Amino acid sequence: MIHFEKSLPSLALYMQPVRGQATEWIAYRWRYVITRGLMIQFFILLLVFIMYNATLSAGENVVKNSKVAQLLSELSSTNAPGFQYVVVNSDSVLLEYSAGKADIKNKVALSSSHTMAAFSMTKTLTAIAVLQLLEQQKLQLHDKISHYVEHPYSAKITIRQLLNHTSGLPDPIPLKWVHLANKDSTFDEKKALAKVLLEHPKTASKPGEKYQYSNIGFWLLGGVIETASGLSYGEYIRKNIFEPLHLSENEISFSIIQADNHAKGYLKKYSFMNLFKTFLIEDTTWGEYEENWLHINNLYLNGPAFGGAIGSASAFSRILQSLLSEQSVLLGTSVKQHLYVQEKDNSGNAINMTLGWHIGELNDKKYYFKEGGGAGFHSEMRIYPEMNLATVLMVNSTSFNTSRQLNKLDLAVMDQ
Repeated sequence: MIHFEKSLPSLALYMQPVRGQATEWIAYRWRYVITRGLMIQFFILLLVFIMYNATLSAGENVVKNSKVAQLLSELSSTNAPGFQYVVVNSDSVLLEYSAGKADIKNKVALSSSHTMAAFSMTKTLTAIAVLQLLEQQKLQLHDKISHYVEHPYSAKITIRQLLNHTSGLPDPIPLKWVHLANKDSTFDEKKALAKVLLEHPKTASKPGEKYQYSNIGFWLLGGVIETASGLSYGEYIRKNIFEPLHLSENEISFSIIQADNHAKGYLKKYSFMNLFKTFLIEDTTWGEYEENWLHINNLYLNGPAFGGAIGSASAFSRILQSLLSEQSVLLGTSVKQHLYVQEKDNSGNAINMTLGWHIGELNDKKYYFKEGGGAGFHSEMRIYPEMNLATVLMVNSTSFNTSRQLNKLDLAVMDQ
């Protein structure tokens, strides 16, 4: 009875050392123990269920690799812009993960199917298109671009020099080379390009002299593709890159096909770019603040060939899978090698470019990459041919450091 009083002092005054009362109390204790046990089991099952579903959304590899899971968890946020991360080899999706918000104001979670502006990642698509036309013998890499498009620069500039950024063309900051998506029906690309060429008519260096990045160069390559193929740039890419991979317009395109499946782009409220935004982009670009983020209105780049693709990380990973495959539906084996051979300038000095990729190295592992960034979005895709591996990271936030995070994530994936 002393044991009972210590256990339940609030009941001690009402309890006497009588057999019936003791039996009733024991029954009460058993109900308490059983109820408590069931509750514990319930919470254990609930925890397992939550962990299981988190695992499913991240993919099987996250379960096997705690380092990858930790990194993805650290990047994930419930009240900030989101990201998509995809890892593939030539025939399988090894990991597909998405987290964060596609729409902060309306609390819409970012899914793996949401599209985002890819900006300069588009340049690799442009390069693939040029190499396809080379394979079809509709152009040659040494052809002068003046045979295909009008321009105010040196008549000696070749297609190859546009691809490897040794043309010497200028590269003014292209932040204002955009227009609102809802104004696209009245936009005239040829007029916009003519205006840019008129404002920037001088080359920065001689053709082939040195590497110098140029968005104008890839804008002109769009015209080369149109002249050589007889199709508009967007139509050519759709018919010869997207459709062979069975990629629908909802997955990747040059316009926003489904507004509710396109992530909003954001700029951090407390950032250098936000402070000086009025000097960088037109006021019509800015939306409203959503918590600590400024929404960027939907935009299209004036030149689709240098940065106009809009798609998901999953869609871009399908393109990389084909490039990894020995039987690529995009390029034959011989012409595909141009994507992996380091280029040189006229003096024979190697540059960190191929005809379509920049060249990087991560812990002695060579990779080929293209980064894209602009108003509201940042992205990067990489291909590691020797490892039969490719990765894509896309984010709906301008200031996100994709290169640094891809280094961490890719290393963790490789270490598994």
